[in-house]
Amino acid sequence: MRTSSNRTVAGFRQSTWFKMVWISPLVIVVLAAAVLGARGYLGSSAGREFLADYPGQPPATADTPNGFPWWLQWQHFFNFFLIFLIIRAGWMVRTQRTPEAYWTRTVGPRNRQNPPAKMSIYLWLHYSLGSLWILNGVVFYILLFSTGHWRRIIPTGWDVFPQAFSAGLQYLSLEWPMESAWQNYNGIQLLAYFVTVFIAAPLAVVTGLRMSSVWSNQWKINRYYPVLLARAIHLPVMFYFVVFIFVHVLLVFTTGMRRNLNYMYSSQGQDTVNWVGFWVFVVAAIIVVAGWIAARPLFLQPVAQLTGKVTRR
Repeated sequence: MRTSSNRTVAGFRQSTWFKMVWISPLVIVVLAAAVLGARGYLGSSAGREFLADYPGQPPATADTPNGFPWWLQWQHFFNFFLIFLIIRAGWMVRTQRTPEAYWTRTVGPRNRQNPPAKMSIYLWLHYSLGSLWILNGVVFYILLFSTGHWRRIIPTGWDVFPQAFSAGLQYLSLEWPMESAWQNYNGIQLLAYFVTVFIAAPLAVVTGLRMSSVWSNQWKINRYYPVLLARAIHLPVMFYFVVFIFVHVLLVFTTGMRRNLNYMYSSQGQDTVNWVGFWVFVVAAIIVVAGWIAARPLFLQPVAQLTGKVTRR
């Protein structure tokens, strides 16, 4: 009995749960200390002077457009739908040892030396959704720069960094900065959107293309851009998007949920606070969940067979 008990204890100590037993309290203590430190600093004379100079929100230029136009709202929904399914498909590709089904291209140009590669149906889904995501992104870039809305997510001065630090301190102190996303974002939001749109998204594209089957191993550029480098970047970028989505949704729901959802889902103006945007968001979320459930071979096979052959081996 003791031997069995000792083995159980030893196994628990080697498990991830045992690490969480002592890591979780440590994280809580560190966070509590950080909150107290931030509150103490912001309550001091130096902290108040810093907030007066840098309230957390960089001033918008006179030509910065306000609000969220209809095209941005639709782009937001398409991105919401696609990115969730792309992450699901990518994670299935990474974690599945034995795919449930395979897809082989049967349309398009043929090459006897390089026949179409067989891939898991989840990899096919990842590529297909990724192509739509890229198309959606190209349209987004065109509209963003042609309408002047790029000024809302591209920093135009170095003061964005102390403003972001100020906003971060306010979030950490649990005295969250005033939100005025209709006019412009605070420093942290501005930097986060800039990194997401102009760094993380392009990195996801260029690394995904390098890992795709369309990339020839005979190209000389492989010496300078090996597939292992692309893989080493692609996965952390996915984790970045997961963290960004989590924090983004958390802030939407905790900094004026109905107002924020109306901004993006109802086109009712700046100060409208009702439940219209919320219910539109619920419908959008149901569509995403339905897509998540349908992203399995039973439902994917009829679509995949339009461009290729689906097999079990």
